[in-house]
Amino acid sequence: MVQAVLKATSPLDSQRHARMEVLKEKVEEEEAAEREEAAERAERGEKTKRPMEVRRGETTMTQEMLRDLERKLSEIEVSVPEKLLTFTKDTIDTSKLPLSYQSNTLKEEHLLQVADNFSRQYSHLCPDRVPLFLHPLNECEVPKFVSTTIRPTLMPYPELYNWDTCAQFISDFLSMVPLPDPLKPPLYLYSSTTVLKYQKGNCFDFSTLLCSMLIGAGYDAYCVNGYGSQDLCYMDLTREVCPLTMKPKETVKEEEKAPPKKYAIKPPRDLTSRFEQEQEMKRQEAIKAEEENRRKQEEARLLEQENAKTDPLHGLRVHSWVLVLSGKREVPESFFIDPFTARSYSTQDDHFLGIESLWNHKNYWVNMQDCWNCCKELVFDLGDPVRWEYLLLGTDKPFLSLTEEEDEGMNDDDDVENLGKEDEDKSFDMPPSWVEQIEISPEAFETRCPNGKKVIQYKRAKLEKWAPYLNNNGLVCRLTTYEDLECTKTLEVKEWYQNREDMLELKDINKITGLNVDYFKPGHPQALRMHSYKSMQPEMDRVMEFYETARVDGLIKREETPKTMTEYYHGRPDFLSYRHVNFGPRMKKLALNSAESNPRPMVKITERFFRNPAKPADEDVAERVFLIAEERIQLRYHCRSDHITANKREFLRRMEVDSKGNKIIMTPDMCISFEVEPMEHTKKLLYQYEAMMKLKNEEKLSRHQAWESELEVLEILKLREEEEEAHTLTISIYDTKRNEKSKEYREAMERVLHEEHLRQVEAQLDYLAPFLAQLPPGEKLTRWQAVRLKEECLNDFKQRLIDKANLIQARFEKETQELQKKQQWYQENQVTLTPEDEDLYLSYCSQAMFRIRILEQRLSRHKELAPLKYLALEEKLYKDPRLVELLKVFV
Repeated sequence: MVQAVLKATSPLDSQRHARMEVLKEKVEEEEAAEREEAAERAERGEKTKRPMEVRRGETTMTQEMLRDLERKLSEIEVSVPEKLLTFTKDTIDTSKLPLSYQSNTLKEEHLLQVADNFSRQYSHLCPDRVPLFLHPLNECEVPKFVSTTIRPTLMPYPELYNWDTCAQFISDFLSMVPLPDPLKPPLYLYSSTTVLKYQKGNCFDFSTLLCSMLIGAGYDAYCVNGYGSQDLCYMDLTREVCPLTMKPKETVKEEEKAPPKKYAIKPPRDLTSRFEQEQEMKRQEAIKAEEENRRKQEEARLLEQENAKTDPLHGLRVHSWVLVLSGKREVPESFFIDPFTARSYSTQDDHFLGIESLWNHKNYWVNMQDCWNCCKELVFDLGDPVRWEYLLLGTDKPFLSLTEEEDEGMNDDDDVENLGKEDEDKSFDMPPSWVEQIEISPEAFETRCPNGKKVIQYKRAKLEKWAPYLNNNGLVCRLTTYEDLECTKTLEVKEWYQNREDMLELKDINKITGLNVDYFKPGHPQALRMHSYKSMQPEMDRVMEFYETARVDGLIKREETPKTMTEYYHGRPDFLSYRHVNFGPRMKKLALNSAESNPRPMVKITERFFRNPAKPADEDVAERVFLIAEERIQLRYHCRSDHITANKREFLRRMEVDSKGNKIIMTPDMCISFEVEPMEHTKKLLYQYEAMMKLKNEEKLSRHQAWESELEVLEILKLREEEEEAHTLTISIYDTKRNEKSKEYREAMERVLHEEHLRQVEAQLDYLAPFLAQLPPGEKLTRWQAVRLKEECLNDFKQRLIDKANLIQARFEKETQELQKKQQWYQENQVTLTPEDEDLYLSYCSQAMFRIRILEQRLSRHKELAPLKYLALEEKLYKDPRLVELLKVFV
């Protein structure tokens, strides 16, 4: 058998022999250098033997030191790990697995022989290396080569086309099971279909499934067998910061400074004390330095605590992850993916401590580079046979070209001898995967997490995930951040929602300040984008942002306090951009105050406007202030580009009538104005009077709009309370399992089809049944009885046709007689009829003529079809299987 294996693999050995010889010489040189260095150390050790013996005598441990050591050892707490998930072959039902899972093909057996031969050569040349992970057992205890366990599959879900979302799905969908022996690769490597079915697996199962999906999506992905840190192997993220808590870097946009004007007002002199400013800056810097020092001390303390918990198996823990090489799918740089956490790492990361081998669905490579510095100095050029020893010759990676010296040193005679053998295919291609097609049902893809829920613990944070529609309120994700490492004091809670009818997307709750912030997707009934509040009670501090394109008034933002309300607008036809309302104390004190029953009195309304290009700048109002309590109106106009100040005007608004009821006449002192370029028409009292009357109307309109804004706030708060109480979820019309309306419609359609089927069955009832019922049961028909049955059936059908014709004729004659009577009545009373009676008569005649015409058509159609129906029934009776033999004579 060994000779057969060696004979079968001789083409591979001949190609690998030259490289193995070079590698063997290199190993022998390194061993000789190590022996020389050991001899030098031995010589130095003899010279220093005596001092070392003296030192050893001095360090003899006393009883007190032993007791102290015993006390320190007793203080060490050994943490017993919790009972983790188990995933063994005993928990898998192998009775329904296909034949490819239970046996190997001839090509697979040949591949296993090649792998065994490769493993023996590798162990002989590298005896200090651990055995290779080549052909573990599958769930049916059949040895399978690791490359054939990878089944490249492109999933039908667009979310699984990119590496990040694909890795995140696998991390959420599967539950982590640790390796039975953390120092050795597993004995079993299950198929991806089994792993997906039971939703659990170890790091090798995770990597195999992720690699299969990434290769199917077009990535150059590989499964890696190597060594990782303890946190990586046990999916321990308690030292990692949650990605959702990291704030993206804000790009500061440099504002373009307006060019300075030639004639500009000099700014006023700064009269503040520079000495006080310097003292304040020093004080602030001292506070910042103290905070920074405290932060560094805290970080040093935490780092010391973490370093104290050193891993005794550091560098020995076996782990598997995925390597994605650059090139395909526009990947600019190679990187690692940890399948447990779905996080990407650089190939220089300290979590990855070494690589033994890697493989894909086409070949298997062994790392021949030194991992003394983790993976930081590894070169992932799989076409380099010195750095990466491949198993099969038929690799798709390019080989390194030979140097000129090696090329010249080639024996020309060998080239001539091997000329005829170049066409021979010496490569052995990888057998197809034995794993069935990887499939994920829509229900499983939607559920994602095992049992619909998953909890991940981060550093000072906890992340909880749920499947859609699992919670009645649509909650799918919750992130809780804590102040301390023990996660006892909550700082903030963020909750993400899906499929909410109120379009709620995110709820941010700050436990320290009590501030709640709700974020909404487009489609809310009130066009809400964001709602920030501390209490849902009206007339409290709150901020509302809106989707301005969904609102008619162009409202963008509304800020409310107990005494003020500020609104920001955009895209309005009146160019309003800002409205600020100041409220005063209520005069009436009621048990329940609101904008409807007891509105707050408005003291001041400030409005600002964008520039209206249709008006001159000195006539376009920029700011308008209504001082309602003082009965004054202040106006400030836009500044022209060639001016350094703007026009201003103030109106003293008085009552239209005085206490005696006399009308008040407009006087010059009721309007105070400042104009850069005074105009004649603006000084006239008529112009000022018309402007003031217009402003009075606009003041009423502004007060009414502010009151409507208060009512809208109350309506939004009431609506939000109802939405939070109901938390109704929307269901797609294509979701037939959850959509009740779609389900009712489908049941109604099925009921209609069933009723239609019953009608068709009734239409096909036996037409001889009434006549056969007259004969004795079980008696065989005679020819005379068959003829009598035919005659009775035809006569009965003929009578039914005649009765139907008589019925239609009788209805026709009745309608005709009633129409004639109505016409006669009209002739007799035509003179005394009112227009309403004539309209009723004409309407009756029209309807009567319509009925008569229909009856006439039905009668003529019946006369045409009756003979045909009679002949069809007669032919059907002659062909009836119960009468056909008895009526042959009469045909």
